[in-house]
Amino acid sequence: MSNYELMVEDTFSAAHQLSGYEGKCENLHGHTFRVQVFITGDKLDKIGMLVDFKMIRAELKKVLDEFDHTNLSDLPLFKEQNPTAENLAREIYNRLEGVKPSKITVWESEKACASYSL
Repeated sequence: MSNYELMVEDTFSAAHQLSGYEGKCENLHGHTFRVQVFITGDKLDKIGMLVDFKMIRAELKKVLDEFDHTNLSDLPLFKEQNPTAENLAREIYNRLEGVKPSKITVWESEKACASYSL
């Protein structure tokens, strides 16, 4: 079990539509997605950090910039799958370089989120 857990959060704005969904979400609509990256571990470096927050923020920003102000449904990544919060969480997890997240949580609204972890 890990002794430390870090969390860094950022947001991006994007539109999407959910193919095959029976309801309003089948239509094009937008969200300001809130993304949280969690990193766990038990060994700190020589200055007392698990991972520098600055590095986590920079890596997250690189990934989120790919999605920001786009229609997610038009991206090649989402041609075979819907751009749901669940699929976004997995894709963000897999695209982060330089940091190994323990979990990614994507908030679609203030009251609804999806998480992905291995």
